[in-house]
Amino acid sequence: MSSKRSVFSLIALATSAFAIGTTEFISVGLLPLMMQEFHVSYSMAGLTVTLYALGVTIGAPVLTSLTVKIPKKRLLILIMIVFLVANTLAAGAPTIELLLAARILSSFSHGVFMSIGATIAADLVAPHKRASAIAIMFTGVTLATVTGVPIGTFIGQIMGWRAAFVVIVIIGFIALVANGFLIPSHLKKASKMRFADQFKLIKTGPLLLVS
Repeated sequence: MSSKRSVFSLIALATSAFAIGTTEFISVGLLPLMMQEFHVSYSMAGLTVTLYALGVTIGAPVLTSLTVKIPKKRLLILIMIVFLVANTLAAGAPTIELLLAARILSSFSHGVFMSIGATIAADLVAPHKRASAIAIMFTGVTLATVTGVPIGTFIGQIMGWRAAFVVIVIIGFIALVANGFLIPSHLKKASKMRFADQFKLIKTGPLLLVS
């Protein structure tokens, strides 16, 4: 892969990380609006945050282990499709229950993406550039925390909380198309990891730091 294409591929991954990172935290700023529309308590609306976090923590090790045999690019595309479907459902959810279900579904895509995103980034470059490649991918998460969430919250307050999820879907779709065109199909096959090893991530903490 050429150096130029590698850079654009990493930007595509970072864009995916930005969209996923934004959808993780965005509910925090939208809780009052959700409470008002669905006529629920703060604790009930807060489940959009809590259940998402639980879905990432529990779903990531399980789903990563179950999907290890799927080619990385195919899995990446599948993850982004699930992400788009989940956030589209969230944007149009008529009840709080369906919104919570959409948030859980979205969290599953988050967990698997963070598990394989770094390995894909590393595969795109020479061995001595892998650390930088992984850092570029996770820049998307950092930007989501610093800018994505406040902007999303602002959009929600001006146009409604559903509009914030629509914007996330648009960004996610752009990332999906970019990944489809730029990420090579022939990537190193992921090694099989036992369930016990996957669940160690929960205890050691790295997964929680990016979720």
